[in-house]
Amino acid sequence: MSNPIPKDATARSQTGDFGPDSLVDLRRYDQSWFDPGKPKWLILLWWLVQAIAFPLTLHAHHAPRRSLLRLFGARIGKGVVIRPTARFTYPWKVEIGDYSWVGDDVVFYSLDWIRVGQHCVVSQKSYLCTGSHDYQDPAFGLNTAPIMLENGVWLATDVFVGPGVRIGANTVVGSRSSVFSDLAAQQICLGTPCRPHRPRSMQP
Repeated sequence: MSNPIPKDATARSQTGDFGPDSLVDLRRYDQSWFDPGKPKWLILLWWLVQAIAFPLTLHAHHAPRRSLLRLFGARIGKGVVIRPTARFTYPWKVEIGDYSWVGDDVVFYSLDWIRVGQHCVVSQKSYLCTGSHDYQDPAFGLNTAPIMLENGVWLATDVFVGPGVRIGANTVVGSRSSVFSDLAAQQICLGTPCRPHRPRSMQP
């Protein structure tokens, strides 16, 4: 079987021949200004609790996970469903309204606030990301902005929601869509970038 790697690939990697020089210098990266909201020891304690305690809780029993999140400062409403593989970077920057669901392998990358209304569904493998970087900054500066899901929103499987996005009440976002800007209320939205396709109607 022939080797698919070009003969000169090893030589190029050893000499650092990867094209023009990088526009960013990651040695200059500085997030000392960023305030996670809690001291480092508490952050490490939370990550330890989340890594060990969350996976050990019973799949269908959500009260222990609600209690742990509340203990670390999250605002969690009544009847909220949270699966044991969901992950929350900083729970004290998370609010979830009554009777909402958070599915398996969902990530709340909560460098900034993530607020989820009542009766929302955040389906498995969805990623809510409040942090990004300035691509025009040679130091690759960190940017953060909050995310808001209004009441009745459904994010289907594997949806990405970017920083600063607000999704209007009762809107549905289709599977594997990527949301980079606000979406109006009560719409069916699909795609990357995600766009409204038609209004959401309900059975009488």
